[in-house]
Amino acid sequence: MSAFERYLSIWVALAILAGVVLGQAAPGLVGVLAGLEYGSVNFVVAVLIWFMVYPMMVAVDFRALARVHERPKGMIITLVVNWLIKPFTMAALGLLFFEVIFAPFIEPGTAGQYIAGMILLGTAPCTAMVFVWSQMTKGDPNYTLAQVSLNDAVMVFAYAPIVALLLGVTDIVVPWETLVLSVVLYVVIPLAAGVLTRVQMTRGAADPAEAEALVGGFTARIKPFSVVGLLATVALLFAFQGEVILRQPLVIAMIAVPLLIQSYGMFAVAYWAAKAWRVPHKVAAPCAMIGTSNFFELAVAVAIGLFGLNSIAALVTVVGVLVEVPVMLSLVWFANRTTHWFPAEEVRAAGHAPVRSR
Repeated sequence: MSAFERYLSIWVALAILAGVVLGQAAPGLVGVLAGLEYGSVNFVVAVLIWFMVYPMMVAVDFRALARVHERPKGMIITLVVNWLIKPFTMAALGLLFFEVIFAPFIEPGTAGQYIAGMILLGTAPCTAMVFVWSQMTKGDPNYTLAQVSLNDAVMVFAYAPIVALLLGVTDIVVPWETLVLSVVLYVVIPLAAGVLTRVQMTRGAADPAEAEALVGGFTARIKPFSVVGLLATVALLFAFQGEVILRQPLVIAMIAVPLLIQSYGMFAVAYWAAKAWRVPHKVAAPCAMIGTSNFFELAVAVAIGLFGLNSIAALVTVVGVLVEVPVMLSLVWFANRTTHWFPAEEVRAAGHAPVRSR
């Protein structure tokens, strides 16, 4: 590990500071960059995420991907956490903090929008950044792709009904352009680029071992670009929202408290379940990361559509973006130091050969 990677948390803190400063020093430039979007998906951020996701997509082996169903435990955990636990705990935390604990500190009649914003975040599992967290914890790229794809498929059918149930409204309009565009930009395009790179690179390999060595060497060389992409993304996101942070620091802090509890709580649930079920770390870490992070583009788009651009609900979803990166980096640090909690291979039922983690 390079010194740059070892002190990544420091670089992220500096990127956050640089982003806030940039937002104040060059608001015109930041405004232009923020305007390069469609359906709440910013294209500049999308390009930076490609830098982060591409190395992991090169590592995806479709031959191994076809055998992912042989290890169902990680899939079951991510489905249960994301769709049967997370939306409801987020709603409960929203009620607790904004109807009770923080009620004296917020404007009367606004608690509902705080809660709504939290629900919109909690019902949208991550699509893009989880690939980055998986890569940083040496997760199985094939399994991570399968988990994200499964959650995306469920989201198409379950997002609107769960949000409608928890918000008590029936006119939820899912911004399909945001959902589809995000999947295409963050999954399909980098995956296609990664597959083409892998095929071209391993075409002359004598055997699978040589092919993996070639891929490993290539991803190691381009990994610095992934870290630079992460730092640039952090700086840009905080530049976009720097004015909000400086204008309403107390409100931001109040919103951050339940989001932090939810994030660390969901990680603990998924990570503990994976440990108890003897899921290999290469599957367990990304599995817990998916249950922790959020698809903030979708949440922001729905919040704007339901409550308006300058609503409190939209502000809550934006704070979710700001909280997520530091939280996920701390969880990456934790996951990388607890690999010994997990087995080297997944134990299969009696009479079957064990499935070795990849």
